[in-house]
Amino acid sequence: MKNVNEKAVQKAEKAQPVQQEREYVPTTDVYEKENAVLIRCDMPGVAQEDVDIRLDNNELEIVAKQKDGRPGGLDLLIGEYATGVFRRKFSIPQLIDRDGIKARLHQGVLDLELPKAEQAVPRKIEVTTGG
Repeated sequence: MKNVNEKAVQKAEKAQPVQQEREYVPTTDVYEKENAVLIRCDMPGVAQEDVDIRLDNNELEIVAKQKDGRPGGLDLLIGEYATGVFRRKFSIPQLIDRDGIKARLHQGVLDLELPKAEQAVPRKIEVTTGG
């Protein structure tokens, strides 16, 4: 057992925290319902204040930065976990109500609701009789 501990200590002496910031494309699902398009992105380790969502013309961009999750007061022995930035862009059709877009972050999942503009929502046309 001592030999295993000695190897861990030797490895720990070489351990350096990962410094390079990585860029990730979040795993995403897109759903459609009658009056909206829903986008769901996995963004583990991201806080609400670290999410930036921008709509520029027809491009919706989501950028979210993970914070370093190292516990304070501890020495790093092996550093393999790297934080980074989630980045994803979507082309948004004109039939989306841009003023009604809502975003919610809950337990590492970002949900965006993009309501359809009134003219894009299917409607029933009433048929009348008469001349």
